[in-house]
Amino acid sequence: MQTLTLDARTLETLVSAAVAAPSIHNTQPWRFRLDPDAVALEVRAAPERSLRFSDPAGRALHMSVGASLCNLRVAIAHFGWWPRTRLLPRPDDPRLLATVRLEDGTPAEAPQPPDLYEAIWRRHSSRFPFSGRPVSPAVLEELAETARVEGALLDFATPEEARRLLRITTEGERRNVHDPVRRDESRLWVQTPAREDRDIGMPKAALGPQDAWERIPMRDFTAAAHSERLPAAPFERSPLLAVLATPHDRRADWLRAGQALQHVLLVATSFGLRASLLHQAMEWPDLRREVSRPDAGLHHPQILLRLGYGPEGPSSPRRDPEAVMDKLPF
Repeated sequence: MQTLTLDARTLETLVSAAVAAPSIHNTQPWRFRLDPDAVALEVRAAPERSLRFSDPAGRALHMSVGASLCNLRVAIAHFGWWPRTRLLPRPDDPRLLATVRLEDGTPAEAPQPPDLYEAIWRRHSSRFPFSGRPVSPAVLEELAETARVEGALLDFATPEEARRLLRITTEGERRNVHDPVRRDESRLWVQTPAREDRDIGMPKAALGPQDAWERIPMRDFTAAAHSERLPAAPFERSPLLAVLATPHDRRADWLRAGQALQHVLLVATSFGLRASLLHQAMEWPDLRREVSRPDAGLHHPQILLRLGYGPEGPSSPRRDPEAVMDKLPF
């Protein structure tokens, strides 16, 4: 008989950890519901917070929710339970993306991963220039293995391949800036005085500068590159880029990619690394195909990561647990 109990304060902490995950445009497109009888948390999509034009299939939404699912698993394990996770458990309920049941103890056959709970609160994307300090091969292998554990592949680009990926990403950014529909959709998620009705988003302080050398296409949410509203600064000359890919491209794969992404980011944080996410090419089917390299196992690229040592940068705000819980049963 299930005897495990979950108090309100711990539940709030678990949900706070989940919502600390990154999400596309900081949309935070997730909701959570507790099943008190099963002592399980339902992780749900919030389609009203989706990007209709930039993410019509919901791939990035699923990845965002997958990232929050990873944080939830880490927090549950930190408190001494085993997070028994099922993806897409009910086909008749497409908004239910995962359930996580809290179980006493850890199965004997389960690996014992390091506790990354503290990294949840220290990790956030840095859109600032990184230094030229190299990342050791041992750390890169640890990050690649972390992705493999989650069913994804993390491939670090050679300098030549990195230049190719940056060219493709630059084209994606160019298209986004010049597409009036996507441009307006992006602007909705930047907090400005004219958008006080938007409960959360990407504050301007977190946008960071654009690359003065125009080698690294950081996303311009304001569509005003190199204006007085978005200053320029020289970024690293040889950025460390990695492609996160999955062998298939179904909804479950998108959720796995999100978990892999966040797990990699947490491990990177534990090593003192910063990261920024380059997603622009993934938003255009032809450019996403250009990123893929089936010969290297990169069948379905999901996102590009830029990694390095550098300033932390400001964090983006997160919604309160009460705002993302369907019901607090206490």
